[in-house]
Amino acid sequence: MKKKINLVAEIGCNHKGDLDIAKDMIEKLVFFCNVNFIKFQKRDNKKLLTNKEYNSPHPNPENSYGKTYGDHREYLEFSFHQHQKLFNYCKKLKAEYSCSAWDINSAKQLAKLKIKHIKIPSACNLDFEMINYLCKNFKGKIHISLGMTKKSEEKKIFNLIKKNGRAKDLIFYACTSGYPVPLEDINLLEIERLARDYKKYGCEIGFSGHYSGISVDNLSILLGATWIERHFTLNRTWKGTDHAASLEPDGMRRLKINLQDTLKALSFKNKEILEIEKFQRKKLKRFL
Repeated sequence: MKKKINLVAEIGCNHKGDLDIAKDMIEKLVFFCNVNFIKFQKRDNKKLLTNKEYNSPHPNPENSYGKTYGDHREYLEFSFHQHQKLFNYCKKLKAEYSCSAWDINSAKQLAKLKIKHIKIPSACNLDFEMINYLCKNFKGKIHISLGMTKKSEEKKIFNLIKKNGRAKDLIFYACTSGYPVPLEDINLLEIERLARDYKKYGCEIGFSGHYSGISVDNLSILLGATWIERHFTLNRTWKGTDHAASLEPDGMRRLKINLQDTLKALSFKNKEILEIEKFQRKKLKRFL
């Protein structure tokens, strides 16, 4: 069984709004973790948030980088010019830059970068204006997470993608939205359901994990996932919502090794008695 798995390291906003930290994270992913698919996030906060949300305090003040939630989000937000720098830096290190678009303005900016992959997060997967825009104006792969999403909503998302003739460019991610998610709420078998329902249309299926550890990612391969996305941080104790559900460099490195080992082992025998078995068969086999 020949399979390929794509491991996406989601830096997101774990760079703390610091371009140098973001570049350091890219370097550690490429040179230490051997991960070369790296994702960030892009928001137009004043379009995405209501005035009340923008000007209210952060719901978890201990994680806030500003007096209001808007200030907090702006502090962590990179400009389009900074995203261009990150795109170029990834390219220099032979890594693939990708990004989540949280609103249509961000989607339009990211499409200008001529990148190959844009993600729509669970929170925004019912923004049909943005999905329709990407279907018509972005030629790359469209990744969509399905956390917090009803099956009826999932069908509407897929039908819009299919109507635009882009089903073969869709990657649907099984996802539970929580930071971190307890093991019993991961619901890994959703991968199998998504594969059964959508692979026949040419879609790929992914797993976006928000749990602590690396114990179940390998199983997603067996269930039909070809993409695995995990959040990445340099320090899980840093201030911010996502760090606790992220992998530090050693964890991401071990995950990449585990996935590669699993792919090597995932095959049928190519002959009844393998070369490695012949000596043992001659030595140990009884009742021949």
